Amino acid sequence: MTETLPYWRLSAFYFFFFAVLGALVPYWGPYLRSLGYQAEAIGSLVAVLHITKVIAPNVWGWIADHTERRMAVVRLATLAALVCFGGVYLGDGFWLLAAVTAAFSFFWNAALPQFEANTMNHLGPAVHRYSRVRLWGSIGFIFVVSLLGEAIDLRGAAILPPVLVVLFAGLVVASLLAPESRFGPEERATVPFMGVLRQPHVAGFLIACFLIQASHGPYYAFFSIYLDDHGYSGGSIGLLWALGVVAEILVFLLMDRWLPRHGPRRLMTAALLLAALRWVLIGRYVDVLPVVVFAQTLHAASFGVYHAVAISMINRFFVGRNQGRGQALYSSMTFGAGVGLGTFASGFLWTQAGPEATFYVAAFTAVAAAVFAARSMPRHLESAG
Repeated sequence: MTETLPYWRLSAFYFFFFAVLGALVPYWGPYLRSLGYQAEAIGSLVAVLHITKVIAPNVWGWIADHTERRMAVVRLATLAALVCFGGVYLGDGFWLLAAVTAAFSFFWNAALPQFEANTMNHLGPAVHRYSRVRLWGSIGFIFVVSLLGEAIDLRGAAILPPVLVVLFAGLVVASLLAPESRFGPEERATVPFMGVLRQPHVAGFLIACFLIQASHGPYYAFFSIYLDDHGYSGGSIGLLWALGVVAEILVFLLMDRWLPRHGPRRLMTAALLLAALRWVLIGRYVDVLPVVVFAQTLHAASFGVYHAVAISMINRFFVGRNQGRGQALYSSMTFGAGVGLGTFASGFLWTQAGPEATFYVAAFTAVAAAVFAARSMPRHLESAG
């Protein structure tokens, strides 16, 4: 990294953004269950978190690319998310929670794609070093998911909303501290956005990303509940979530060497196949702790390798004025439509077919993603950096 890279100010934003995620993803489902909601309602409410990513990042990405003020968008989005989240204190009815979730996640989900583009601009040609900055997001996730599990054991799930208020406030402060990286003049001449999107290798790659994130639906919505139903304590659940992210951090530390050495296509295909193995193991052997521990280490592949490769490829495909919309499209198709569809469908599968079958469907979806990645990603690229 260059001496001018504002490493800690960029890293602080990732820390708080994924600290929020570390509170929401493992514990929002159990919090909703503590309010009396059943699996189908929980799946629907968790899906709202992700479905807003289908629209929000694209709206704000268009604004950021045309105003060239990405950090203004990020700062507005984080502040609005904090204000909207306060609506959880107005009541716990289904439609009220759905509206509050849609409101705060509409703004919260808008922030990350534009911050990713801003980080890439700061990194310049050293984009393969992105994972060294992003790993602080993983550390934030681990910090919160580990402590919050124990806190919920002691004080109950009602502690979740005030913790999230504090974390959202930290995210607002971090957005104010992070500097903007301006567009360079050499970045302005680009292929039209739709021209990039119509390229078969770009479309196929995005489909693979959509499918692998859809396969994560049961994990995000029901993994904590699944463990709780099989006798795991809140502290143990938090540690298992944290273990997966520790493995992710180790991968992030290695990706700046792995990408040039192995190439994005091979890394991505292997990662998606390992994701399929992970879902099979969780579905079939949830009662066998060593197997669950091993399955959680596969988060290094199913998210760590996958995400590092995906971000570098999106940065390669979408440049200049297309950059913000490219990051937004990636976010909306994967963490939005992909996870949203996966969590919504898993709510019904969980009830109708059972947890084990739900994770088997997730594994099949991950294999389909690997096929799309292997067939569509450019073979000639030896490096994504």
